[in-house]
Amino acid sequence: MLKREHLIVSGKVQGVGFRKYIDRKARELNLSGWVRNRSDGTVEINVQGPERALDELRMSAIKGPERSKVVAVQKVQGDADRTLDGFAILP
Repeated sequence: MLKREHLIVSGKVQGVGFRKYIDRKARELNLSGWVRNRSDGTVEINVQGPERALDELRMSAIKGPERSKVVAVQKVQGDADRTLDGFAILP
C-alpha cells in the first residue's frame, strides 16, 4: 500500500548536496516524488511509496549528507498521489 509524506528539513541543508543525496536515496528505494530548496533555507520533500521505504528515506533525511547539519524534520502524512511518477530535483 502506497503512503505519501511531505517533509520539511531545516538546518544547514542548502548548498551541501542535500537534494542530490535525497534524490539518490529515493531512487535506490524506488520512491516517487520530488525534493526542492525553499526560499526560507529549508528543503522540502514530497515522497510516496511503501511505508518501510518512507521510514528509511526519512531516517536518511535526518542524518543528511556529510556536510549538512539537520536541525529538524517536520512530517505530514497524506494520501497517495497517483500522478507522482519517478523522483526529481526541482529548482
